[in-house]
Amino acid sequence: MRALIIGGGIGGLTAALSLHAAGVEATVFESVAQIDPLGLGINLQPNAVRELIELGLGDDLVATAIETSTLAYYNKLGQRIWSEPRGLAAGYAWPQYSIHRGDLLMLLLKATRARLGADSVRSNHHLLSFENGEHDVVAQFADRQTGAGLPAQRGDVLIGADGIHSAVRRQLYPNEGAPVFSGRIQWRGAVEADPFLDGRTQVMIGHREQRTVIYPMSAKAAKHGRSLVNWVALLGDQFDAEPREAWNRRAPKERFFGQFSNWNFDWIRPADLFAATADIYEFPETDRDPLPRWSFGRVTLIGDAAHPMRPVGSQAGSQAVVDARILAYALASEPGNPTGALRAYEAERLPAMNEVTLRTREFGPEIVMQMAEERAPDGFKRIEDVIPRHELESIARAFKVAAGFDPRSVNEHPSYSVKHASASG
Repeated sequence: MRALIIGGGIGGLTAALSLHAAGVEATVFESVAQIDPLGLGINLQPNAVRELIELGLGDDLVATAIETSTLAYYNKLGQRIWSEPRGLAAGYAWPQYSIHRGDLLMLLLKATRARLGADSVRSNHHLLSFENGEHDVVAQFADRQTGAGLPAQRGDVLIGADGIHSAVRRQLYPNEGAPVFSGRIQWRGAVEADPFLDGRTQVMIGHREQRTVIYPMSAKAAKHGRSLVNWVALLGDQFDAEPREAWNRRAPKERFFGQFSNWNFDWIRPADLFAATADIYEFPETDRDPLPRWSFGRVTLIGDAAHPMRPVGSQAGSQAVVDARILAYALASEPGNPTGALRAYEAERLPAMNEVTLRTREFGPEIVMQMAEERAPDGFKRIEDVIPRHELESIARAFKVAAGFDPRSVNEHPSYSVKHASASG
């Protein structure tokens, strides 16, 4: 069996590693001429960390990322609404990590080339179209820089891992149109600073229409007593146009800084972090409507190509990893029935991911910040007088269960490693 993977991001490279471990030949085709360590921070939830460790990448994560200890929500005045332990401290058998997306991408790329061969990841291959046949799937490519045609590629399955603007998804759903814009814009940056709180905490401050997310993401900086801090600032209800997403879309801090200029508190100083950041990047907050199907014959979708979602609850990167692992497991379990394997993968993942996509539109677990803003816009003395503790606990637990990363689900589900897949097949 040979798998053609369209897209060399987190999901695509994890799929290649997982398929290789399952005995399936895989080749990754990436549109850009060179895969660079672009982006900023992401969070890897324990469900994704488990899968990456089972792929043999645990030591690399320890050397690169920050093991997240705590997640905490605050109102716009810097008052704590809710906090909870994360990872091992929360009862998971695996940690949670914060990591620079570029570092994670390079870690996956290096492992893919080392295990599958240097030619396993082919850049500058822009997908033009594919033919989904009874016995194989044939993909047509062009050189993105020159437009010249490249040799067609044949595989037993084709996996669309090419993001929110997926060319694979566009061929499957030609009338879908552009992503759905939420009306909110986020600005992102990274800056080295003194550690805040315990040096391993992720904080969210504000409410639905004005908030910031801040966390450290570099083990190397931590070894020197510093924090490489990833921050996100978001504003809503004031933007009409939808700029296209791009990792390199730089923006001046004047676009947003005025509304955050007084956001310095005794325990953290967001405004100072924003002001000290040299390069700031601008993104619209977008997603797409859930799909009724991902799998058509020998073609399927994973990650943001399947279920692009708003950046709520730290889900997108983690769910792409889990998609890749479950897909590889399904193909290894039914080696003579790739179309059936793709349907089995979809049956397991699509309902849950569609629910999570809709929950992120409702603000997911971060809704507690909006509740505090609506119920106590001038602050509070005791959060329990504003939002009862049982309500806070219920919100946090419900999202974890829906997204499949509550401790019981993560700790108790059977492994997706190749030896288990082979045994069941």
